[in-house]
Amino acid sequence: HYGHAISQPDSLRSTRRLSPVRLSRLKPCTAGADHTTTYTLSCRKAYSLATMFSVSHRAITSNLFLSRRPPIITSSNASFPPTASMIRPISSSILTTTLSSNNDGSNNDRPKIPNKEDLQFGKTFSSHMLQIPYAKGKGGWQAPEIMPYQELKLSPAASSLHYGLECFEGMKAYKSLSNPNDLRLFRPELNMKRLKNSMERLSMPGYDFEPQELIECIAELVRVDKDWIPDGEGYSLYIRPTVISTHPYLGVATPDDLLLFVITCPVGPYYPSGFAPVRLTADTSYVRAWPGGTGGSKVGGNYAPTMKPAQEAAQRGYSQILWVFGEEEEVTEVGAMNVFFFLEKKGGGGRELVTPPLTRGDILPGVTRQSIIELTNTWGEFDVVERSITMPEIHEAELEGRLIEAFGAGTAAVVTPISHIQYHGRDIKIPATGDLTRRIFSDLMGIQYGRIEVPAGWSVKI
Repeated sequence: HYGHAISQPDSLRSTRRLSPVRLSRLKPCTAGADHTTTYTLSCRKAYSLATMFSVSHRAITSNLFLSRRPPIITSSNASFPPTASMIRPISSSILTTTLSSNNDGSNNDRPKIPNKEDLQFGKTFSSHMLQIPYAKGKGGWQAPEIMPYQELKLSPAASSLHYGLECFEGMKAYKSLSNPNDLRLFRPELNMKRLKNSMERLSMPGYDFEPQELIECIAELVRVDKDWIPDGEGYSLYIRPTVISTHPYLGVATPDDLLLFVITCPVGPYYPSGFAPVRLTADTSYVRAWPGGTGGSKVGGNYAPTMKPAQEAAQRGYSQILWVFGEEEEVTEVGAMNVFFFLEKKGGGGRELVTPPLTRGDILPGVTRQSIIELTNTWGEFDVVERSITMPEIHEAELEGRLIEAFGAGTAAVVTPISHIQYHGRDIKIPATGDLTRRIFSDLMGIQYGRIEVPAGWSVKI
């Protein structure tokens, strides 16, 4: 119905093709006085031509450069539902910024930048946020915008509120210790990869965005609010990219509308007075995740059901749950972190650092987890193994004196030493904090703050 016109010299009709649309498939509709014939084609084919030449399908004129006298594609203003291959991508080139009247948050009764010694995780937010709407009816991702931090306007029927269509990421920006104007992100491409996977797992459209485009939008947000990043090792700007369904209808269905937004908050050291080893319990009837579920994705639905078990553990004097799965009691995660065990091998043969594998799909592929695996592999001092490890094996290793240390790993704390694991009513005692835990913590912090030379792509200057 909605027509798009191509003007093509008659002399080229038999010798040229407008890939991927062949002229033989087009219908001539008018003849021009300058020996041209105008053809009409479907919206879908017009869009594929526009996409091929990296132009918009809406009200944009582009030259194809097929001859000395280039033909012209003219797209109408008509809106049409795109197919998956036609979705407009996220583009940092059209990012706009609206600054708050004061970058300390004082323009809207929000708190000013606090003293860094008073920071509490997740309690104070910086002056600006990033929003990128997705609308199927408008062709896909809309223009990114940095704006003053504000409340969201959301339909009470939005499917994120009813069916848990929400996923998020956690990452940080750092100031170099040697140059406060040197801002860095830590392996942001891994966060983007995981966000895309989470979106795909929830059947959200637009999940195949270009990671570098979103990274650049986030980097600009950090640059705008750079004054909110406290100085000093252990201090950083926590970044929370989130995607929610804004689809304003009830009914369990793939959403047509999304909002990708990013908020940030200044945070201090997780251990301001030194390491605080945690006591865990594996004695719980609850299960965090299972094969075929969403444990390998960072979706909100993974976290809400853990609140009650964590509260019950706290009432018994334990900091967090050590999650296990199945009849063999395979270890999966600790709280909301990945977990590592450092052991002497049974029967001798050296030491190994063990972390549960991702192959079942019930364990989150943590950025810190992957970095620890890659970093310790470069040392060549012990085996680094991704394999199943069970509670009976850990219990046996403790009884035989082979359990050297254990720790959790995640963005917030980097590493968290483990001192006790309750198992079948008895506490397994683990030396804490061990030398390996301290070394990994020191090296990763050094990389994040630019103190240690890093592998390419680990500490990204912005």
